[in-house]
Amino acid sequence: MHFSTRAIHVGQEADTATGATIVPIYQTSTYTQEEIGKNKGYDYSRAGNPTRTALEKCLASLEDGKFGLAFASGCAATTNVMSLLRSGDHVVACDDLYGGTYRLFEQVLTRFGITFTFVDMNNNDAINNAIQSNTKMIWIETPTNPLLKLCDIAEVSTIAKSKKILLAVDNTFMSPYFQKPLNLGADIVVHSTTKYIGGHSDVIGGGVITSNEELYLDMKFTQKSIGAVPGPFDCWLTLRGIKTLAIRMKEHNKNAIAVANFLLNHPKIEKVNYPGLESHPQYELAKKQMTGFGGMISFEVKGGLESGKKVATATKLFALAESLGGVESLIGHPATMTHAAIPREERLKVGLKDSLLRLSVGIEDQEDLINDLDQALSNV
Repeated sequence: MHFSTRAIHVGQEADTATGATIVPIYQTSTYTQEEIGKNKGYDYSRAGNPTRTALEKCLASLEDGKFGLAFASGCAATTNVMSLLRSGDHVVACDDLYGGTYRLFEQVLTRFGITFTFVDMNNNDAINNAIQSNTKMIWIETPTNPLLKLCDIAEVSTIAKSKKILLAVDNTFMSPYFQKPLNLGADIVVHSTTKYIGGHSDVIGGGVITSNEELYLDMKFTQKSIGAVPGPFDCWLTLRGIKTLAIRMKEHNKNAIAVANFLLNHPKIEKVNYPGLESHPQYELAKKQMTGFGGMISFEVKGGLESGKKVATATKLFALAESLGGVESLIGHPATMTHAAIPREERLKVGLKDSLLRLSVGIEDQEDLINDLDQALSNV
């Protein structure tokens, strides 16, 4: 089956009990057992729930993986992947990283004896030099948040495999519609399903996909033990969003290309980061490992921080808000919002300036979005 068909049908067969076409919300915490040691596949909803099972099967299928796991948030999904590590282990991560992930790594997991080195993943020498004898995982985002830098997943995978290190890829920005890291050599894919997969800004969730059964069983055990699982209604909402993922991503992509080109030619814009622009330093890589360029853009306004603030608070269609990937367009100021957990000197070191703004381009009318940005920029 092709992607759009799988999004609508995998894990979502008609309910065997009633014939319901849409997966029911199994709003139950426990299950009546036929006898001691015998049940119908479920005993307690922290361990498993039929609505969650449908979501997990669908997520795995969309990423061309064998196993999927659903979580209560993207951070919960990331934490579960990190549970594969032990005290004394080391991780090499990309230096342009979502602020919430950085906070988890540097302020939480370091308490448990896990250490991190952040490097430019476009520099193979930097990656190799960062690998230590106790390195157990490489963690990348591509495109990165918020500078939209790309990592060559296949190249990083080659390095990881040569050292017997796991490669985990946060694929939230692209969604499985535009990029499939497992097919490029990754061991694990992570999503904040809150974003494009859910797509309607009405549910928090996370997902992990792998084709390695040993890793899956380990993470499944941790999922059950820690219990950071989504409720059945959250799973149902996410499944509902997935059904339109393909058509939404096409519109996000189309609108973002138009908005990026508008910003690129605007006299009040210093720089535009979008992998669909030929001016992007990894434009050729984008065409090689992705089938589209996505809906995320970041840009710098001339005049620095104050000019950026004026633009961010002057838009009318682009809502000033955290998050991304919904049908509605959002604008954010990473330095004070999504990436505030990262020390300023570290942000500046990787090129995240105070003047940078981030757009999540929605699926509204293209002309309306451009007009909104144009009027906001007239305030600068």
